[in-house]
Amino acid sequence: MPPIILMSDPRIVDIPVQECGEALVDLRHLPFVDVDDRLADPAGAYAQLREGVAWRLARAARLLPEGLRLLVTEGYRPLDLQIQYFEEYAAELRRAHPEWSADHLHRQTSRSLSPPEVGPHVAGAAVDVTLCTTAGEELDLGTPVNASPEESDGACYTDTDRISAEARRNRRTLSAALATAGLVNYPTEWWHWSYGDRYWAHQTGTPAARYGPAAFSARNGGRGVSP
Repeated sequence: MPPIILMSDPRIVDIPVQECGEALVDLRHLPFVDVDDRLADPAGAYAQLREGVAWRLARAARLLPEGLRLLVTEGYRPLDLQIQYFEEYAAELRRAHPEWSADHLHRQTSRSLSPPEVGPHVAGAAVDVTLCTTAGEELDLGTPVNASPEESDGACYTDTDRISAEARRNRRTLSAALATAGLVNYPTEWWHWSYGDRYWAHQTGTPAARYGPAAFSARNGGRGVSP
């Protein structure tokens, strides 16, 4: 497996953002994907994505083999929730590895969770997505969505060889559709795909990200605005 550039890498953190001002849209109102409620919140933030990301998901959905659909588990994530997740995982790793330096702990935490200041989910630019049948049966992609490297013994890494042939085929199917539609994968998480964020900018050679942190309120009819 080639070296992986993590979200905490200065090459990612230092990429500027030129906010384009796109709104968030609610995927639950759109016909081309299924939205799972395992991470649902009362306001429905989890089902929001920037318009440009949603449009590319629609294209990816059309590229899937007949009988398959995209199953979204999470899109937008509020900043305070990203901070909570990051700090909780860092604390878990600290308990297991008290000898790690603060810098190393930060890097290792960013394998599974983006540092809040650069988080693609916080920008509404990232989607956690898997595959299901038209009947709603979730396919085997090797690990549950959001499995950490510790929980999965590294099988959460997109290009791992620690999964079955069937799971590998399903990952290839998912990746082919999403990559063709213009999204990029975070290689430590087979389910995490993004467009318009800093990581996308780095991977595509784009000089600036399109999306910075977004704010969402259920009171505005599902339309997100940049802070």
